[in-house]
Amino acid sequence: MDIFEATRANHTNELETALINTDVNAVDSRGSTPLIIAAYYNHVEAAAVLLQAGANPDLPDAMGNTALMGACFKGYAQLSKMLLDEGAAVDAVNGNMATALTFAATFGHIELVRLLLDRGANPMIRDLTGKNPVDHARVQENDSCYEILAAAANDFIRETNTK
Repeated sequence: MDIFEATRANHTNELETALINTDVNAVDSRGSTPLIIAAYYNHVEAAAVLLQAGANPDLPDAMGNTALMGACFKGYAQLSKMLLDEGAAVDAVNGNMATALTFAATFGHIELVRLLLDRGANPMIRDLTGKNPVDHARVQENDSCYEILAAAANDFIRETNTK
């Protein structure tokens, strides 16, 4: 079983064996690292093995998405927290200039919105459509996320203006 199959199956023993002969930051034919795959499938155990083996949490896939973006897109709070604890960049942007906060806001993952803001995420970063996470929450009618993000955006503007 190769590193990608072991990650998809969340088979940590096979994953540890595969890591003996494979770079932990290898990419598959779609440009995904094992850590991105673990994040997409919410395989917390596999992600822990990969991070312990030195997986870079900020390596992007072919579209520029990081493991944190994948976890936030899917709504996986435990995995997102693990990635942030291991140093994942909270404001990394993908090819569309979207951030993990953009995904959390768009899909109404309020726990993740709070987590990312607590970890210093910038609510004002605009994607290629010109929208920031506040705008995405409003457009998707994620009212609770919108209220939190609007307050965070106001705080961010206030702090920026006092510097």
